[in-house]
Amino acid sequence: MTSTAHSQVVQKQFGEQASAYLSSAVHAQGAEFALLQAALAGHDQARVLDLGCGAGHVSFHVAPLAGEVVAYDLSQQMLDVVGAAAAERGLGNITTVRGAAERLPFADGEFDFVFSRYSAHHWSDLGQALREVRRVLKPGGVMAFIDILSPGTPLLDTYLQSIEVLRDTSHVRDYSADEWLRQVSEAGLYTRSLARQRLRLEYQSWVERMRTPEVMRGAILELQRAMGDEVREYFEIEADGSFSTDVLVLWAER
Repeated sequence: MTSTAHSQVVQKQFGEQASAYLSSAVHAQGAEFALLQAALAGHDQARVLDLGCGAGHVSFHVAPLAGEVVAYDLSQQMLDVVGAAAAERGLGNITTVRGAAERLPFADGEFDFVFSRYSAHHWSDLGQALREVRRVLKPGGVMAFIDILSPGTPLLDTYLQSIEVLRDTSHVRDYSADEWLRQVSEAGLYTRSLARQRLRLEYQSWVERMRTPEVMRGAILELQRAMGDEVREYFEIEADGSFSTDVLVLWAER
């Protein structure tokens, strides 16, 4: 699949679900928001890029502490939701720009911070996107990425990628910690820290948020039941399909 064809899948998948992501508890809540806000302490004039902003939750949390926030996403429907919600909340320093993560329409060194949350696993070329992040960051600029993390071992990785793509055909890959560290380094960025969090996903809302077709929902549940104890225990799979997964919180700087 070409990058253009994949971008069309992403736009279709998320454009139709834009409002659902604004109200999603998984996306609206998280301990990582406090970490992003803390990073902005003393930087009230900072320019922040919310890369792959989705429904704009990162933008809404950091805008009161920053000079300007650019909410950037491939889906115009998502950006429309962000723009409307920002206006309702009186966050006039949020602007929206549409485009792909691999081709940022910004000048070199425009941003003090680049934040990205639950978006990178949809990108067709993570390495290229990270090189673009480095380009648009000022020297000494900071990036933070939060995303679903692959456990890394072949069995657990295969299972995770399988349920992800069954649920959402715009999924590309959940990367392991080693894969993240390598690609960040190759992009010319210096990793400051990498931490893991645990995320509980309630099955019904997880599939309904993406309007996963019934045949795919059934396949996910059948796959869960067919897997061995190692997989079921690691992901804490319950009878109703709910499960837990790892989340990466990675900080790096230019």
